[in-house]
Amino acid sequence: MRRAALAGIAGLLAIMGLAGCSQFDKALGQQQAIVSFRGGTSTAQRLAIRTACAKAPEVSPQAIPDLKKYPYALQQLTFTISKASDAQIAMLEKCLQKFPAVAGVTIQDSSDTGS
Repeated sequence: MRRAALAGIAGLLAIMGLAGCSQFDKALGQQQAIVSFRGGTSTAQRLAIRTACAKAPEVSPQAIPDLKKYPYALQQLTFTISKASDAQIAMLEKCLQKFPAVAGVTIQDSSDTGS
């Protein structure tokens, strides 16, 4: 009986481990475009740029937080581009380059360490 209980626990832990691995693998496939702005760029300008450049099918802008609670939440914009093709990413970058308020765009994926 004790062996059966231990085997059951081991099986449950293995299943939980596999579920954790699948979530980890899912996170590994994430890719983002991080947009930084020049000083003095207003929230309204940032939101206009977000709207203008989120046109490609596989380019999704971050959700807009409650700016009263989090006034600095749009210091950078993040676009999820995990499923975007190279052409769609280029389209996003080209759009962002049209705006003088954009200081730069960094493409990163979940394997980037941020160091």
